[in-house]
Amino acid sequence: MSDPPSPPDPALLRIDTEADIDAGLAHLLAADPRLAAVLAAGGRPPLRRRPGGFAGLAATVLGQQLSTASAAAIGARLFAAIDPFEPEAVLKARPDRLARIGLSTPKIKAMKEIARALRDGVLDLDAVATMTADEAHVALVAVHGIGPWTADSYLLFCLGHADAWPAGDLALQEALRLAFALDARPTARQMVALAEPWRPWRGVAAFLLWTYYRTVKQRDPVLPAPPVPAD
Repeated sequence: MSDPPSPPDPALLRIDTEADIDAGLAHLLAADPRLAAVLAAGGRPPLRRRPGGFAGLAATVLGQQLSTASAAAIGARLFAAIDPFEPEAVLKARPDRLARIGLSTPKIKAMKEIARALRDGVLDLDAVATMTADEAHVALVAVHGIGPWTADSYLLFCLGHADAWPAGDLALQEALRLAFALDARPTARQMVALAEPWRPWRGVAAFLLWTYYRTVKQRDPVLPAPPVPAD
């Protein structure tokens, strides 16, 4: 008789289905009963997924410090202008052309640095997809132009990494301040410590808190836009 299959590595769990959201919520409520009030106030979080790869990473860069609608509009123009959207094509694109599309100078530089890293094999997004959240975060932020927010957002939205935790996200920080009645908005370092008991489902905790934020603050958090325009 063959040995039973090994259970999946908790560090490699993914959020691919509504059932995964439910599994994550069950774990979170058992690990931290305070989150029951967050769920009751904000409601069940939706499944949020975006395509990955270079286009997904580029769309995440576009989402930095922009509303979702603005990032989506710029992304639609960018992906229409560069089709197929590949690293070599981005490297050949003139900065003034990208600026006319709506990209800021720092985002143009970041996009080209990421394209160069992919072309030269410095960054392998297929390999990143097989790493734990912490390992993948380190691999991504090693590339100039990819900051912590971009790295964690890519892991969560594009790869569905169950343990990705965008600790520097201002909406998450504010949601935790409100939910846990903290005196001040927690720092990114404090956010990591607060979320430690939620492993390996910190990504579902992020979805839960964003939903809570939207309900309590009556406005949408800044989230990465889809890398292609909606039909």
